[in-house]
Amino acid sequence: MSDMFCFQCEQTVGGKGCTKVGACGKNAVVSNKQDELTAATIGLARAVDGKTPSKNADELMMKSLFTEVTNVNFDENRVEELIVEVEAEKALYGGAENYPWTELWTGNEDIVSLRSTLLLGLRGMAAYAYHAHVLGKDDPEVTSWFYKGMKALGEEHSVEEWLGLLMEFGMVNLKCMGLLDEANTGAYGHPVPTPVTTKIESGPFIVVTGHDLLDLKQLLDQTEGKGINIYTHGEMLPAHGYPELKKYAHLKGNFGTAWQNQQKEFENIPGPVLFTTNCLMPPKNNYKDRIFTTAVVAYPELVHIPDGESGVKDFSPVIDKALELGGFSEIQNLTGINGGDTMTTGFARNTVLGVADTVIDAVKSGAIKHFFLVGGCDGAKPGRNYYTEFVEQTPKDTVILTLACGKFRFNDMNIGEIGGLPRIMDMGQCNDAYSAIQVAVALSQAFECEVNELPLTLVLSWYEQKAVCILLTLLALGIKNIYIGPTLPAFFSPTVLNVLVEKFDLTPISTPEADLAAILG
Repeated sequence: MSDMFCFQCEQTVGGKGCTKVGACGKNAVVSNKQDELTAATIGLARAVDGKTPSKNADELMMKSLFTEVTNVNFDENRVEELIVEVEAEKALYGGAENYPWTELWTGNEDIVSLRSTLLLGLRGMAAYAYHAHVLGKDDPEVTSWFYKGMKALGEEHSVEEWLGLLMEFGMVNLKCMGLLDEANTGAYGHPVPTPVTTKIESGPFIVVTGHDLLDLKQLLDQTEGKGINIYTHGEMLPAHGYPELKKYAHLKGNFGTAWQNQQKEFENIPGPVLFTTNCLMPPKNNYKDRIFTTAVVAYPELVHIPDGESGVKDFSPVIDKALELGGFSEIQNLTGINGGDTMTTGFARNTVLGVADTVIDAVKSGAIKHFFLVGGCDGAKPGRNYYTEFVEQTPKDTVILTLACGKFRFNDMNIGEIGGLPRIMDMGQCNDAYSAIQVAVALSQAFECEVNELPLTLVLSWYEQKAVCILLTLLALGIKNIYIGPTLPAFFSPTVLNVLVEKFDLTPISTPEADLAAILG
């Protein structure tokens, strides 16, 4: 057996799997511990079968799966602590046999492919469920499906049964994304279009990255009036569109671009960075002392901000570090990947549907010929300039909807407007694929047609497991015309890939020129 095996993310070695050390920086010990944790949660799902699990069991299921997402947890001790907690919880239900973790990735390649796809989708959904949970939102169907899905992983199923499970899971994940949408908009209001500067002012500051808006809100509360500016990074950019967050005057702008550039962008930074979720890359020594983690994120020797007993975390260590470092002595004019100094966000479903009449009229008049949803995860491997070039080459009578950190490839570009609306509309984080789906459904109803009959094409970039659960949701909804890249998942066997291509018209990207020609005819 290899030292480890992991093929869950897009950058996996050779497009086949990491066997010595993860391309993400995860070592073999941590990788195998995470596999042990997976096996333990399968055991927990078996133990609670037919019983009512406790809230602690529910939280452990979410946290364990979330911990296994790429670039979240690199600390073997933290993973081991979770294994111990899961085993203790399992014992309360009479115990059950764990799935042999060394067999997770072995067997018939098609069955391994389908089983892995479900597991990785569950890991992605766990992240969304966790963010909703900390805001007090849970859904019994979503929660119970974690147990159903994990139990199914340890069972034998035919290819048809696996495909059925994947489609069922996709619909449950839609409900989970809707739950998180309800949690975020309920707590912070519906996002509104907001231009965000990339300029960094002088003085103490904190950079917040990840996805968890509650962590950002608590940090904003605790830094108010202390002369510390707060900047978002990566998937936190959409926070600027939420009314209850943007009202804080010291939420100033966005620092840097997507996650894969952090080792360059954080070099000798005179301020701390708080990681609320993935994507954490192994920090370099020249900024390691100013990286803080919270929630399920962990890396050896970094300062971790624990959960607060009352639900409020104490971010004093981060605040003290910001004051100690002092920030930049003069304004820093940072820019996006294309040299732009402004990124606009806040075009979530409420905003887009609020101007639906304008959009519909533009389509009917021919002012808008086609919609592209270009988004997903960004990443470090070559080939992602495809998405920049694709957007640059889209005709001026087309609209680009975008979400997740893949947008940093082009969201600082000014490619004009149509009817007073910008041609690039940032709908938010990866989970805000829910917004895009709601917009597509509303447009199909307005035009009295099926979603697949709309002039709409999805051009997706993927990196980790949240992209997997979103893809499964899109497929479960029967949405076709999906282009995916920059490479195909290593966990798709040739047979499984053929099924997806034939049944759902899933298409690997080629070149921007060729793909645009095929899409627009």
